[in-house]
Amino acid sequence: MSSESILLECLDDLLKQHWNLGQNILLCWRLDTDGIQVLPAPHYFLGRFSASLGDCAPVDRLDALNGSFIRELISGSRLLSAEDFDGAVSRLRLEPVKVKLPAALSADSDTVAAVDSLIQRYSINYVKSRAVLLFDIVDFSLVSSFEQTSQLNSLSYSLNSAHSKLLKRNIDINFSRTTTGDGYYVWHQHDSPRANLELFEFMILVVADNALAQMAAAGASSGQVVPKIRTGFHIGSHFEFFQVEGLSPGMNSFIVGDVTIELSRMLDLAGTGQIFIGDFDTVVPTSSREEAYLIAADSQRFVERAVKQMDGLTGTTLSDETIESIHCFLSGESGASGGQTVRRFRITDKHGRSRNVYNLRINIRTANRPVMLGLHDSELPKKHTRRKADVRGNQRTKAFQGLRSKPSASIAVFED
Repeated sequence: MSSESILLECLDDLLKQHWNLGQNILLCWRLDTDGIQVLPAPHYFLGRFSASLGDCAPVDRLDALNGSFIRELISGSRLLSAEDFDGAVSRLRLEPVKVKLPAALSADSDTVAAVDSLIQRYSINYVKSRAVLLFDIVDFSLVSSFEQTSQLNSLSYSLNSAHSKLLKRNIDINFSRTTTGDGYYVWHQHDSPRANLELFEFMILVVADNALAQMAAAGASSGQVVPKIRTGFHIGSHFEFFQVEGLSPGMNSFIVGDVTIELSRMLDLAGTGQIFIGDFDTVVPTSSREEAYLIAADSQRFVERAVKQMDGLTGTTLSDETIESIHCFLSGESGASGGQTVRRFRITDKHGRSRNVYNLRINIRTANRPVMLGLHDSELPKKHTRRKADVRGNQRTKAFQGLRSKPSASIAVFED
């Protein structure tokens, strides 16, 4: 073990003491002559800025500025210059702590990244923009506990299988996931524009693997061991914190924020097999080259860019089916595939809050058969219709009327 690795292990043990079982969070750090300085804060400290950090309106301009400062402080790298570190100490009126090590840490990029990773595990992190997936199992509460376990295991296998297939294509998605109880939130550990596109490819393979597994299971078993799912893809902001394993933060994290809330509400009215794409603005690389520049993109442009790199999935084998071609498009897309203008669906939840979504369709041709994923146009609400969720016991509902929807939830259709 190198001397630098020994120092990092020592640092981890010392940071754990200042974290004190979660009593404190570590906001930022800076290099010092014989170690580092960190800025700890009581875990309830950020509650002072909850209005400006959340969806609420800030109390005043100062509150808004402080919230913006905190958000910037807990985003990305936590390493500050000596001047900026002292400025944060003064502004937040907190007491810095010197963490003394047996020797000075190197200032090279690898060491800085390693220390940053440690600090973030003992903190709360804010990510301004990241793609996140939600896979939701339909009618999960209506099957036996054994079938529930089998369905979660089946979906987990689809996630692992998709990851393995991408690795063989030299795409290391490096994904994280947390269970919702009846599904999974999944995200790329990197929050780059390229990572967002890679997660989209990952989604395609997961949904395809699940659909092929459903076909294989049909007639082979009387139980419902392969789940029917509905899927959401969205890009937005969130906070992140790490799960505790034993008495220390582990390597696995939870995320919660605008993007997860929107995904949950998007799928509340989704039909079985449906794939919803959120309404977002982001940037995408113009090509697969590392030096490609970034351009602005809305949801439609994002899907168009993602389609251009689908050729990389040709030849991939899923459930003994070899993919020959993949095409995906938003419902009503103009051109040969859609023939119409893109249609937007405005979902209003039980709280009266609305968001726009798009319906995604995926056509996959394999050596043996075509595989159609997502809901067909004929299964969707027509323009200017408005549907209310059906809550009559366990009766199956129409498109966009999920079992968990509330009577006030509704959907309206528009054309872009």
